[in-house]
Amino acid sequence: MNNVILEMKGITKEFPGVKALKGVDFRVIDGKVMALLGENGAGKSTLMKILTGVYQRTSGEMYYRGEKVEFRNSKESQDKGIAIIHQDLNLISNLTIGENIFLGREPVNKFHKINWKKLFNDSRKLLEQLGVNEDPGGLLGELSLGKQQMVEIAKALSINARVIIMDEPTDSLTHKETLKLFEVIRQLKKEGRSIVYISHKLKEVFEICDYATVLRDGMFIAENSTKELTEDKIVELMVGRKLGQQFPRIEVKGGETALEVKGLKNRYLNNVSFKVNKGEILGVSGLMGAGRTELAKTIFGAIKKEGGEIIIDGKKIDIKSPEEGINEGISYVSEDRKENGLFLGLSVKKNMSISALKSLSKALWKIDGKEEESICLNFVKDMSIKTPSIEQMIKNLSGGNQQKVAIAKSLATNPKVLILDEPTRGVDVGAKKEIYDIINRFKKQGMAIIMISSEITEILGMSDRIMVMHGGEIMGIIDGGEATQEKIMGCAFGIKGVQS
Repeated sequence: MNNVILEMKGITKEFPGVKALKGVDFRVIDGKVMALLGENGAGKSTLMKILTGVYQRTSGEMYYRGEKVEFRNSKESQDKGIAIIHQDLNLISNLTIGENIFLGREPVNKFHKINWKKLFNDSRKLLEQLGVNEDPGGLLGELSLGKQQMVEIAKALSINARVIIMDEPTDSLTHKETLKLFEVIRQLKKEGRSIVYISHKLKEVFEICDYATVLRDGMFIAENSTKELTEDKIVELMVGRKLGQQFPRIEVKGGETALEVKGLKNRYLNNVSFKVNKGEILGVSGLMGAGRTELAKTIFGAIKKEGGEIIIDGKKIDIKSPEEGINEGISYVSEDRKENGLFLGLSVKKNMSISALKSLSKALWKIDGKEEESICLNFVKDMSIKTPSIEQMIKNLSGGNQQKVAIAKSLATNPKVLILDEPTRGVDVGAKKEIYDIINRFKKQGMAIIMISSEITEILGMSDRIMVMHGGEIMGIIDGGEATQEKIMGCAFGIKGVQS
């Protein structure tokens, strides 16, 4: 390949007791999009932190536009024209759009005061370049996530970035916002800018990327044109083996009704009624804003219901809080594990046991430490959670292992009904398969499982029945064997379907 704008050769990074990168090669072609792929923990983030000056490499060389470089901090990499857009956007919601774009680099007048007119004019030009019709003087926090993503790109353009790193850029975007982002990426390519695109969504890789580099266990595995690859081949390169069946749905003999919901109402839901049986996975599908998460939180007690009934094992219950929901045998795994599902400043052990403290407590609320440790060690073993110990800080685990801990935390309460909200969001393909196997294990044991997912292939692949929502209502409940993408999308857009 010609016109290499960025090259990293033999990059090694060692932390105390851990070799995170082992002689990794990586390059970016001028005016092209390079996918950087690998399971969580493969070394992608560490490599990008070295590129942007956050970490210093242990050994290896970096070349940018033909010049050997050494970035001691992120400012030095920015000054050279390398920008990164993080998965969790690095913006300040209570500042204006323009202030966010030029934060720390505000233009000044001859009196060394901020030149607000120039700041907002320059911001407006950058936004117009990206097709964003927003007042740069407006508050950033009032924008949708998709438009905030564009503000991050405008920020990158404001430093005249030639290489823009995008880390899971579509993770929280709607389909429409994703298409807009792809338009912008194609425009950036035409302008001669290069993109490093990090994503777990392989369909996007084939849609927007020209090349792909795969890492595994801190090592360089392959670099190919996307035209030479298939999804199966990428998965094989990432995990080091053929993955087998991606969605291992199992058949379990139907049990009694575990959960029944009748006429559930509040400001998000309109007369929602359905049942979930023991040993069944009920998939819940629908477009953003359909009311899926609100339904889960209402059943769990995090959102107040204004009408209707919730029945567990034939007994009508009145849940007014998550604590009451747990006590009644309902457990909920949040779609946002970092914000609502886990305590990142606590250990693996504390995260797993925190929801079951009541059952672990003896006299005077003293925790039975031996039982707590035993439960946590069993979860680590049974769920193949990769952690040096249960005392490890949860923030140091990969996304897939964090998600397993979030599920273990919910299972520690011995629930009758487990609600999983986007259980594999931000998780690599190898860890997804492991999570599906975990879900199936508890399905076999007779647990009733409600699985909310935005990935139609996941819903089709794992669900016994599929409930589709639109505008807070149920548009259809389809048997898993009869479900198709077309039927699901028809219901998702508000066309009443089959109830089964």
